[in-house]
Amino acid sequence: MKVLNRGKKKELKKSSKLITHTDPKSPISEQYRMLRTNIEYSSIDREIKSILVTSPNPEEGKSTTAVNLAIVLAQQEKKVLLIDADLRKPSVHYAFNSENLRGLTSVLVKQTNIENTISQTDIQNLHILTSGPIPPSPSDLLDSKAMESMLEYLNSKFDYIIFDTPPALAVTDSQILTNKCDGIVMVLKSRKTSKEAAIKTQKLLTKGTALLLGVVLNEVTPSDNNPYYVYK
Repeated sequence: MKVLNRGKKKELKKSSKLITHTDPKSPISEQYRMLRTNIEYSSIDREIKSILVTSPNPEEGKSTTAVNLAIVLAQQEKKVLLIDADLRKPSVHYAFNSENLRGLTSVLVKQTNIENTISQTDIQNLHILTSGPIPPSPSDLLDSKAMESMLEYLNSKFDYIIFDTPPALAVTDSQILTNKCDGIVMVLKSRKTSKEAAIKTQKLLTKGTALLLGVVLNEVTPSDNNPYYVYK
């Protein structure tokens, strides 16, 4: 598979979005590595290659989690593809200072092929497929035969595929993709995500074939006397 290098990319900024790359020795980076380890242990009896990352509501940290999970997997010399499947409010291209003129939607409507759309990041082993132009009906694209064919091809080329998807309670996109992925990571935000929202999201996501791998709890303060994430 030939991956396109779309010219000279801007230098990656030091931000919380890429903390596992810009500050790998931080306590938060260590928590992402622990998440990676637990996912690897989940693969003992069942192969876990494609992982969906979502949250109940917007602004709970699911994109940051998807980005950093992809980075720590790539740091272990795994070939990783991060797909921005949030076709309503994409953000992966912002994290990597990348263009988004074409991407996932462009491939699904056959405006371009997958090899010309995936780009390699400045992080070794990590590739991204941005969302592309926002379509009129994202859920239809994600549930299409073209999506299934594309994923079948990508599964043969990458060790891990990480999907950043829309909030599960807002739209049905994440639920659609649970039948196309092996595992799910649900992201919650301390003092923001309600217990009711978390339970409802869990029930919605586990209706599909993917395995719920764990729950990440964001923005836990030291006074909470809790780890940075909860993994169950």
